[in-house]
Amino acid sequence: MAEPAALEAFCAFFNKLDNTCTEKLYEVYTDDIVFSDPLHKIEGREALQRYFSTMYENVEQCHFRYHARQLQGQQAFVTWTMTFIHPRLAGGKPIEVEGCSALTFADDGRVQRHRDYFDAGAMLYEQLPLMGSAIRWLKKRLA
Repeated sequence: MAEPAALEAFCAFFNKLDNTCTEKLYEVYTDDIVFSDPLHKIEGREALQRYFSTMYENVEQCHFRYHARQLQGQQAFVTWTMTFIHPRLAGGKPIEVEGCSALTFADDGRVQRHRDYFDAGAMLYEQLPLMGSAIRWLKKRLA
């Protein structure tokens, strides 16, 4: 059974994300981590390290606010709001995206499976100049 401290360590790790966070991935993730979100599926800690390095190369700021945390056995579920700044998205203004993470912990307390659920459109596509306008127009038409 995973301990509450393991879930707290995971949340604390993600609140310190920057371009140096990859140096401590071994503390949070197993070697055989499977990470997936609406845009990617990554297998193995080395591949995840490359992904985070690339992703946070241009991110100026990233912070998570956690709303609910559930832990039962080896499974955990966390809801969050991520606020980030990327100079090429939304004119460099902060972007907020709500999401949740489904986690499976290994016996040693590190995460073995990590699945994020969030609106990729709100995070990325709606922030692009031409595509964002078209998506927002379409959402209004469909509402």
